[in-house]
Amino acid sequence: MQHSVSRWPRLALTWVLVAALAACGGEDGNTDTGSGPDTPVVPVTPVGSGEFKAATVLATITTADMAQALQAEETRVQNLQPRYDVTAYRLEYMTTDVNGQLIRASGLVSVPVKMPGASSPVLSYQHGTIFRDIEAPSNNAVASEVAVLMASLGYIVLAPDYVGYGVSKGAPHPYLLSVPSAAATVDFLTAAQTWRRQQGVGDNGQLFLTGYSEGGYVTLAAYRALQNSHSAHLQNLRQVVVGSGPYNVQATMDGLVDVVRNENRLIGALINPGFLRYLGGSAQREVRRALLKQLLPDDADVVIDATFIDNFLSDDVQNLERLSNVHNWKPNLPVHFYHGRDDRTVPYASSLTTLQAMQAQGAGDLVNLTDCPATPAGHLQCVPTFLDFMLNQLALQAQGL
Repeated sequence: MQHSVSRWPRLALTWVLVAALAACGGEDGNTDTGSGPDTPVVPVTPVGSGEFKAATVLATITTADMAQALQAEETRVQNLQPRYDVTAYRLEYMTTDVNGQLIRASGLVSVPVKMPGASSPVLSYQHGTIFRDIEAPSNNAVASEVAVLMASLGYIVLAPDYVGYGVSKGAPHPYLLSVPSAAATVDFLTAAQTWRRQQGVGDNGQLFLTGYSEGGYVTLAAYRALQNSHSAHLQNLRQVVVGSGPYNVQATMDGLVDVVRNENRLIGALINPGFLRYLGGSAQREVRRALLKQLLPDDADVVIDATFIDNFLSDDVQNLERLSNVHNWKPNLPVHFYHGRDDRTVPYASSLTTLQAMQAQGAGDLVNLTDCPATPAGHLQCVPTFLDFMLNQLALQAQGL
C-alpha cells in the first residue's frame, strides 16, 4: 500500500538531510455539536491565518474499496475494519510560511458517510516526511490513504498537506521549524471548522491530534501552540498520540550522527559541527549542497527550507532550541508517546528525553511512553503497531463513532 504514514526515509542518511541532517489561528470558541433546524449556527470566517478559502469534492471511497486496499501485501494498516464509506474533500485555507507571511495552503478532509444528523469526533492527522507532492494527503485521496481509512471508523479526519505541498507547492517546506509547522495544522483546524459549519457537517465537540515521525513532531508543535495561545480549540481537545518524532532535535542529531558516520564516513566527517564552525559560511554552504544532492531522492519535487540544516552545521544550539525543539514544556492534557528502541531514523532518545523533560516540568502521569513491540523495533517496522496503538488509545474516549 502506498500511504503517507509509511513514506519516511528508509535510511538514516536521508533523515539526516530532512531532519536538519540529523532527524525524519484562532476560532470563535463555540463547540460545534452538530446543527439542526432548531439550533442554527452562524458561520464565522476568520480573515488571515485560519481563513477558509475553498473546498473541492475529490471522491467517495467505499468500504469495499478500502477493504480491498487493506488486503494488499504492502499495507501497513492492520486490524482495521472499515465501517463507513468516506467522502474526501480538498480544503484551501490561509496560513503562514517560514517567514511568517500569509500563504494559501491545502489539506484533506475525510468525512464518514453516516445517517443524516449524525455527528463525529474530529481527528487531526499529521503525515510523515514525504519528498513528492503527489503523496500529499489532498493529492492522494485513495482507498489506501491512512486519513481515509481512519475516517472509515467514524472520525472526521483532517490531514494538512503542510506548506510546500498541495496548492503551496514550490514554497519552501519548513522542515522541523516549530512555528510554521504548528501554524499549518492549527490554521487548518480553524478553516475546517468554518467549512463544517457552513456545510452542516456535524462534529461532536471532541478533537484528537496524532502523527508519526515528522507528523509526530508537527503534532506536538501544534499542541504546544494551542496551549501557549490559549486557543479555543483546547476546549475540544481530549488527547494527543504521537510516534517516533524528533521532538528533541539535539538528542536526535546526537544519535544519528554516529549512524551516518558508519554508513558514509566522508559525509559523517563533514557534518561535524565542531569542525565546520571554523571553516566559515562558504564551506558550510558547500557541505550543505553536497548533502542535499546526495540525500534527497532523485524524484523529489519539493523544496526543503535549510534553516534547520544551517543551524546544525553552524553549531547554533540557541537557534535550534528557539526554532526547532518542541520537547521541553508542560502539557496540560494527556500525551501518549510511542517509539521503537531499534529506531535508526529517529533515535529512541528523542522520545525518552522528551518524556523526562515534560515530567521534570511537572506533567507527571499526563505523559507516558510505550515501546514498540516489533522485532526489530525500527522506524518503518513500528508504523503498523503505532497505528493500532493510536486507534486503541483514541477509542477509549471517542464518542459517536
